[in-house]
Amino acid sequence: MHVPSIILIWLRIWISMAQLQQGGPDEKEKTTALKDLLSRIDLDELMKKDEPPLEFPDTLEGFEYAFNEKGQLRHIKTGEPFVFNYREDLHRWNQKRYEALGEIITKYVYELLEEECHLKKVYIPVDAMEGEPRSFIFMSEDAMTNPDKLMVLIHGSGVVRAGQWARRLIINEDLDSGTQIPYIKRAIEEGYGVIVLNPNENYIEIEKTKAQVQLSPDSSDEPAEKRERKDKIQKDTKKRRDFYEKYRNPQKEKETVQLYIRVTTERNPKRLNLKRLQPEENGSPEEHAIYIWDHFISQSAAENVFFVAHSYGGLAFVELMIQREAEVKNKVTAVALTDSVHNVWHQEAGKTIREWMRENCCNWVSSSDPLDTSVESMLPDCPRVSAGTERHELTSWKSYASIFRFFGDAMEAKSSSGKAAPTRRSQRIRYEEL
Repeated sequence: MHVPSIILIWLRIWISMAQLQQGGPDEKEKTTALKDLLSRIDLDELMKKDEPPLEFPDTLEGFEYAFNEKGQLRHIKTGEPFVFNYREDLHRWNQKRYEALGEIITKYVYELLEEECHLKKVYIPVDAMEGEPRSFIFMSEDAMTNPDKLMVLIHGSGVVRAGQWARRLIINEDLDSGTQIPYIKRAIEEGYGVIVLNPNENYIEIEKTKAQVQLSPDSSDEPAEKRERKDKIQKDTKKRRDFYEKYRNPQKEKETVQLYIRVTTERNPKRLNLKRLQPEENGSPEEHAIYIWDHFISQSAAENVFFVAHSYGGLAFVELMIQREAEVKNKVTAVALTDSVHNVWHQEAGKTIREWMRENCCNWVSSSDPLDTSVESMLPDCPRVSAGTERHELTSWKSYASIFRFFGDAMEAKSSSGKAAPTRRSQRIRYEEL
């Protein structure tokens, strides 16, 4: 096993300290001084000196991985699943390798949405100017024209992008459990139009250039001698800092700036609650959901709109309801949440919203109970049932069949009565009464 040279140096220092501690007072003073020196050293940073370059392939083939006929990621030569600890004792390097693979997976899923699910990529904002940062969503050809029903999919927070539920599942399990593709294919087969949101793709990163470095304030009024002395001090300081940085972190990553995508809308009856979001106050998942509602979902021909929202996607839907309550109530037939992290109290959802959610929403939560078993909740919002798994990221996949039945029951109830569709829990109570 390869042992980084810095560890060998570290071991020699500790051996010397042990030997010094066995001596007299002078040796103990030296030991104290040595300990003080060691306390100033960041071992994690020094170990970066022994890291291989942070350069990785940009294709699955380059990584020597491919998805097999079961949708499982396997090594091309050995057939083994993905190995995170590719190099022992180099966690940071392994993590960077995993992230690089994850970016390739994201592009691969985008390709599947277009080629296998026949969705089209639609760029936002719809009125973007040339050179302006843009994001995109995916939708079926009939998403805006289907007169009957439309399904909207919203993933959670983090590194996932459109078409994904969980990157970890895609890499370690399979495409069915980790992506939204099974939902999309079945929805299209059952006559739904489909819109796939992309709420985490709300900014682009570009490398910071010299022009973007903030310049120091104008000091032209200072005496020439004082200005020259200050410039010399600054140059010497920068030289020392750059030398230290090169030693401390030889693989310093490129500095980038984030350019947020414009998704704000003039139609904003209530201010968004952005306390937990980026300070830039734009490009949040909540604003993304509202933007797609205003420009696409509310403009669609579908009489019945259905949402599937996972984790933070549930919070984004509740925020959408708060901002567009009347419209959502008029157009949305049922909402399936999977381990949603929304909170009607923190989000200040009104009484009428909570009542609507009790009648038209259901939250499949992580639980050890069998699938669809009722789970009690302390919050006065939608009914909660078990997703049949204790793993948060698996809740969307495990409840897949139940959610389609839930939507089917909601459609049938609405068409037969002409009233709001009852939830699974209200149906179950009615059957028990019978």
